[in-house]
Amino acid sequence: MAKLLQVDFQYNGPYGQQMADQLLELANSINNEPGMIWKIWTESELEQLGGGIYLFTDETSARNYLNMHSARLQAMGISEVRGKLFDVNQALTLINKGPIGPA
Repeated sequence: MAKLLQVDFQYNGPYGQQMADQLLELANSINNEPGMIWKIWTESELEQLGGGIYLFTDETSARNYLNMHSARLQAMGISEVRGKLFDVNQALTLINKGPIGPA
């Protein structure tokens, strides 16, 4: 069953296109993570937050990614990484055109 992973953390920038330019290599590498289907990058300059919403094929892949990503962020000086896993209600998500594929 697909798992949604929500991650956020304190982030002081850069934001927008500057963030995209600086993290292009990281973004490309995320596509190679086991079980990763897609990621939506999230940012809030106002609240000084960075993060993402991910869809993984299974819980094990999502948990493994969260552990690896948390360690990577901590190595970059980000001390508190918040991650939550959710099940996806496929029937309702498909009604609202969520990009999860057929039920």
